[in-house]
Amino acid sequence: MATHDERPPRLTHVNDAGQAHMVDVSGKAATARIAVASGRVMMAPATLAALRANALAKGDALAVARVAGIMAAKETPRLIPLCHQIALGSVAVEFAFDDAASAITITATAQTIGQTGAEMEALTAVSVAALTIYDMAKALDRAMVIGEIRLERKSGGKSGDYARQQSDGGETT
Repeated sequence: MATHDERPPRLTHVNDAGQAHMVDVSGKAATARIAVASGRVMMAPATLAALRANALAKGDALAVARVAGIMAAKETPRLIPLCHQIALGSVAVEFAFDDAASAITITATAQTIGQTGAEMEALTAVSVAALTIYDMAKALDRAMVIGEIRLERKSGGKSGDYARQQSDGGETT
């Protein structure tokens, strides 16, 4: 329970007057930063099989989704208000089939050397890659579910490293 002396943490995108603003990173040192995000697209087993076999009428869904994710990462500041434009050194988007869950797991890694991190770029890459898979396969399965989009880990910067913890306290990979 909070006492009268405790204050909530300060939101960085809100100034002292309570107005939204872009965080000033101009005084920060440029450091190597890496962010990894993931997400999933759950679907019917037949849809997963069609994606694996590259048998969709629209073409190679995973190739298109990979390019879409990379392009989205590069456009993040145009999509997310108050997000800094950063010079991305690399963006990678990978896919893994999960037959047991009838899902595709998407993992995006964004790297930069700069004054602010690449978390939003990695998260945006995963989100748009997932939407692209949905778009490419919706003729087979409009009931697909996009979910579990999250930051897995990040390194660099003043706040240091972060790695998502599983419920049992172990690090996720």
